[in-house]
Amino acid sequence: MNEYFPAQYTIRLTVGSHAARHIRRIVRSFLGEWGMPELSDAVELGVTELLANVVRHVPDRRCALLLLRQPTGVRVEVTDGSNRLPVSPPRVDPDSENGRGLLLLDAMADKWGVSVWSEGGKTVWFECGTEGLPCHRRLTN
Repeated sequence: MNEYFPAQYTIRLTVGSHAARHIRRIVRSFLGEWGMPELSDAVELGVTELLANVVRHVPDRRCALLLLRQPTGVRVEVTDGSNRLPVSPPRVDPDSENGRGLLLLDAMADKWGVSVWSEGGKTVWFECGTEGLPCHRRLTN
């Protein structure tokens, strides 16, 4: 393993409308160095959705991102200071630009969830490749 690409990457940021583009590049670089480029599409999509939720629902738009290499895949965590939990709408309007994030996350990740912190805030996380198959294959099947 390249010493410049450790087994985890953490960044604290205030998310703006262009942050996801830069984070996707970082994710792609780490997955390539970790020998998991086949996970890039799914992980980049998941990161984009989680950061978009921070932009939409966290007043100060501050968060921390953790990218963690696992033996057969990757875990991504986005932590913010909001107590507002992600909720899938009961019905998604086909003409709406909102409401699909958790549906996409559910479709592309092996597993995902939310951890709520007693001192306030939450971590939304997902894992890809942990079941031995690239997550993105399940999006196209």
